Amino acid sequence: MSNYTTQMDAARKGIVTPEIEKVAKKEKMDVGKLMELVASGKVAIPANKHHKSLDAEGVGSMLRTKINVNLGVSRDCKDYDVEMQKVMSAVKLGAEAIMDLSSHGNTQPFRQKLTSECPAMIGTVPVYDSVIHYQRDLATLTAQDFVDVVRLHAENGVDFVTLHCGITRKTIDQIKKHKRKMNIVSRGGSLVFAWMCMTGEENPFYEHYDEILEICEEHDVTISLGDACRPGCLADATDVCQIEELVRLGELTKRAWDHNVQVMVEGPGHVPLDQVAANMKVQQSICMGAPFYVLGPLVTDIAPGYDHITAAIGGAVAAMNGAAFLCYVTPAEHLALPNVEDTKQGIIASKIAAHAADIAKGIPGARDIDDKMADARRVLDWDAQFACALDPETAKAIRDDRLPEDDHSEACSMCGKFCAVRSMNKALAGEYIDIL
Repeated sequence: MSNYTTQMDAARKGIVTPEIEKVAKKEKMDVGKLMELVASGKVAIPANKHHKSLDAEGVGSMLRTKINVNLGVSRDCKDYDVEMQKVMSAVKLGAEAIMDLSSHGNTQPFRQKLTSECPAMIGTVPVYDSVIHYQRDLATLTAQDFVDVVRLHAENGVDFVTLHCGITRKTIDQIKKHKRKMNIVSRGGSLVFAWMCMTGEENPFYEHYDEILEICEEHDVTISLGDACRPGCLADATDVCQIEELVRLGELTKRAWDHNVQVMVEGPGHVPLDQVAANMKVQQSICMGAPFYVLGPLVTDIAPGYDHITAAIGGAVAAMNGAAFLCYVTPAEHLALPNVEDTKQGIIASKIAAHAADIAKGIPGARDIDDKMADARRVLDWDAQFACALDPETAKAIRDDRLPEDDHSEACSMCGKFCAVRSMNKALAGEYIDIL
């Protein structure tokens, strides 16, 4: 029996856990420094005691930016094999976390399969699963029913749970009074809001927060404090509902830390590009440096089919300014459940954003691979270029499909013998430069 309850508790006691040791090595960080960050809550290491296949990662603004991939079945797309294919593809492409957002069928076996086989962090949103688990309509569920599903997910081995604890009955009045253009667009937030409206009771995740903290402390589950009032369009960004909920999330963060429970705080949403940095700084201040987990942010509302790009633009700026964790967005966002190709496109876009941010904020070693790519390009070493690429298969397939007519080893079909790199190499070597 270990003499600590959570990674935070261990760090506060000066105990170096295997997870802390592994994360320090990955991040090229001194173990003592990492333990200070975990002890203070500025870094979370989501690592449920029952998730035996986990390859632990740290989440914090001073570490490499991590990305999360949302998956799961729905009533219209219910093939668990396809979802598992997406999971393995996501891990191969470098996703550090998988969130199972299933809203149909028998969800527990899939969740257990994830926590027994998947090396990435596993997250869930228990409020989604409550209706499915009990097979009863929302209004008939009790506060204790919701809490019991949190316990079930903790026992199943999930590393973090998104809980929409920050909206209260006061939020109902705010939403009615402040006339948002898009109201609440958080699926979990809308379910909690609807339950409060139908039952007349307080938010169960807020009212029973202490009991939930005990569950999370027992199993070492990190709480991801859900932003029910995240803006769903540019017009609602940084409004009263969003900021007041953030203040409450700051209070709930402190209460969790008092229980040695690790916390991540979720953030927007749809935000104009000029407001992204300010949103990150406000969160860091109100939530005392707790890792910030953002959806995008999406910097325009008019790109359905291309929202992986709008999210990558916002994600790069967000992570450069303090976000620690990017939730990927796929081309299917706002349109449909993503397929395998959508998932890949979403991951690659988020990885680009995360990597660009890590370079900008000076993460040790972040630019090393870019420097290797430059070396490979200078000598026109195509295999070395593919080895440095985020997606080697796609890069190689594009080149192979459009090879130049001659001299395959050197230029590509864009410039041929007009290639600047080829010309410079030959000129500097004193060689004759043939163009025609």
